[in-house]
Amino acid sequence: MAGLAPLRGRSFLVIGRAGMDLYADPPGTRIEEATRFTTALGGSSANIAAALVRQGCRASLVTCVSDDAVGRFCLSRLQAHGIDHAHVRTVSGEPRNSLAIVETRIDNCQSVIYRNNAADFAMTVADVEAVDYATFSALITTGTVLAAEPSRSATFRAFDLARAAGLPLILDVDYRPYSWPSADIAADVYSRAAALCDVIIGNDVEFDFMAGHRGGGLDKARSLIAEGAQIVVYKMGEKGAVTITAEGEFATGIYQTQALKPTGAGDSFLGAFVAGLADGLPLRKAVLRGSAAAAMVVARVACAPAMPDRAELDTFLSHHPGPTP
Repeated sequence: MAGLAPLRGRSFLVIGRAGMDLYADPPGTRIEEATRFTTALGGSSANIAAALVRQGCRASLVTCVSDDAVGRFCLSRLQAHGIDHAHVRTVSGEPRNSLAIVETRIDNCQSVIYRNNAADFAMTVADVEAVDYATFSALITTGTVLAAEPSRSATFRAFDLARAAGLPLILDVDYRPYSWPSADIAADVYSRAAALCDVIIGNDVEFDFMAGHRGGGLDKARSLIAEGAQIVVYKMGEKGAVTITAEGEFATGIYQTQALKPTGAGDSFLGAFVAGLADGLPLRKAVLRGSAAAAMVVARVACAPAMPDRAELDTFLSHHPGPTP
């Protein structure tokens, strides 16, 4: 395992998908009743990269996009968000970028995701071997990138290369059952990936899945620390989070806000949390910055465009009464 001191360099390599989100407009409209949609950059890894850039960090994405208008949309949006896409490869043929058709509503929010023959799964070992890892401060990925080949093998190769360069590995579990051929394969791959990572973030449902039974998630999170991880954040939605290290664990609450939608919170949390660590903040304060950023994003339309910048996050924290106990 690598130490976390390299995070201070504030330059992050993010592996995983970029996609196109279509939001039923105006907010509150159900998809089946919509007559118009607004567009935004989406995909968990692209969202995380956008969150990092908004927090004053540098972020470079490694993935593949389709050779069509949607792929070009993703490239243009990455550029607009200040995300380096020098390592984003365009693939021709049948692969297509992810599309998410989403509602901006809290109650019974529908999110319809199309990932048939997803372009990001076409990422190869050659793609990750083309990266100069010595120029980055950490490698960040989400579990979705592990769901299919050749992307899975490419990601494990990137782990090896990043580790050789002394970079910390950060994993957002991001378990999406529809992306995997079976739960058994997913559990095995996640176990192998988590064993290599320094910082692991997921929600209670995802850790339950990794544990293999309902209610076992917190013990699973604790076991990852025993196996060598340095930080594990076990998120519990409205109940807050438990952050675990070898020195102990602590619970934190959430920042109440007037939410418009449930999506984007996890990506925003990770971006602001990692940026806080990169700033040298105490762990609890970094977690709370992540929680505040998550609260801000769910109160805004879209995901990548909704990520708060550093000044907005500071203002939110200075005016908010504080997290729940």
